[in-house]
Amino acid sequence: MESNTCTQVINKIKVANPVVDMDGDEMTRIIWKMIKEQLILPFLDINIQYFDLGMEHRDKTDDKVTLDAAAAIKACKVGIKCATITPDEARVKEFNLKQMWKSPNGTIRNELNGTVFREPIIIKNIPRLVPGWTNPIIIGRHAFGDQYRATDAVLKEPGTFKMQFTPKSGAKPIEWEVYQFKGPGVVMGMYNTDESIEAFAHACFQYSLQRNYPLYLSTKNTILKRYDGRFKDIFQEIYDKTYKKEFEAKKLWYEHRLIDDIVAQGYGSLGLMTSVLISPDGCVEAEAAHGTVTRHYRQWQKGQETSTNPIASIFAWTRGLMYRAKLDSNGALHSFCETLEAAVIETVEKGHMTKDLAMCISEGKEVPRSKYCTTEEFMRRCEETLRHRLAATAKL
Repeated sequence: MESNTCTQVINKIKVANPVVDMDGDEMTRIIWKMIKEQLILPFLDINIQYFDLGMEHRDKTDDKVTLDAAAAIKACKVGIKCATITPDEARVKEFNLKQMWKSPNGTIRNELNGTVFREPIIIKNIPRLVPGWTNPIIIGRHAFGDQYRATDAVLKEPGTFKMQFTPKSGAKPIEWEVYQFKGPGVVMGMYNTDESIEAFAHACFQYSLQRNYPLYLSTKNTILKRYDGRFKDIFQEIYDKTYKKEFEAKKLWYEHRLIDDIVAQGYGSLGLMTSVLISPDGCVEAEAAHGTVTRHYRQWQKGQETSTNPIASIFAWTRGLMYRAKLDSNGALHSFCETLEAAVIETVEKGHMTKDLAMCISEGKEVPRSKYCTTEEFMRRCEETLRHRLAATAKL
């Protein structure tokens, strides 16, 4: 299919300060390159600090590249990340890795001490699993400690698993017997700090007020009475002391609910979900909320046609750049990001979409090839719509 992309010259928007670009793996790495070449670099004069977080380069640098990327985000305040592989035993063998490296997302989140907010991208003609949901439900996930820095192990024989705390004061160590294993099993020890939980609470309350949405904290405090109970107590204390009056003035509310009461899906496709990490010191890292789309990458490696949804990855760029615009008071950049998001949504609402979205409309039934775009076709459609919108704006 020949591209009908508009070729009019559009003056590039100057972006005064840099952003950190973290490349990723497999099919999302292929898409990431397309996004930059077709939707970002033709329109922005921007300094991009590039870090290759692909699996091979992480292994080559003993994962130092991930720490370097996190340090760069701290310095310039904005990071934009492609989806990456978190290796399991099969991946260690596949890539001949030195070891089973930790999740780069977890590493970055711990370095930034941030809170992750996930928000669906709502498109009119993509049906939601719960049709009554017309506004987004945004998920804020604590990203310090917990499973991101847990110590876990596989046990091969019977034995006793204990946990010990040694006070810095020199007081007698405290020891807990966790479990007596009669055979093989797994163990895990994890932690958090009041300081981090308090930062998490403030981020959630402030983001809720900013977006003008009520806030719910979801825990399993009925089982983890002390661990999750600490989250519940700190949130309540901070809300009552600092935010309650402002919430009530805006007719908003805060409630704690058991995790079983919260439904976190229902908007159709994981490809329609943004993910933004916000740290207490004002850093932002934006990424897609899905993985590296391995199955499509295997097809691409064989030269076969793919229909991979790039929308969440595109929105990773727009949400990161919107924050750059906010920090720099760059209205032109913010307007560009809004225009790009609107162009992507318009493209889908006009009926041009990848296969996963076409299957949402068909309620999971197989759809004919004529009803969906390939990865490349969809990207070209988005670029065409973006150029038309920018040209129309320029004429005003």
